[in-house]
Amino acid sequence: MKEQSRLSFRAAPHTSGETAVKLKDYVESGSVEADSTYEAWESLRSTSEPLEVGDILESELGGIKICKYIGFEDAKWVIPEGKPILEGLTAVPTEPVAAVAPTPDATAGKL
Repeated sequence: MKEQSRLSFRAAPHTSGETAVKLKDYVESGSVEADSTYEAWESLRSTSEPLEVGDILESELGGIKICKYIGFEDAKWVIPEGKPILEGLTAVPTEPVAAVAPTPDATAGKL
């Protein structure tokens, strides 16, 4: 997890259930072979890069677990929605549009 995101994560209150995480907050740092999440945590614990609160472990099948103060919990990637592209519309008119002033007939009878 990027350090700025880690500070925010650590300060946030604990939530139960699946945690939504953003890909932009993470940097892949390697891989570890393990039969379980806690076995991976144990094997990385004595290395120069142990798992810290906010770090994620991803399985070969794509499931992810996030390290929290209480242990590991399920997480899911949040995919940002892209802006829709409107086909056939232009943002700027190709020819200047003249301002049209109302005619005296158009304002007759209005107060």
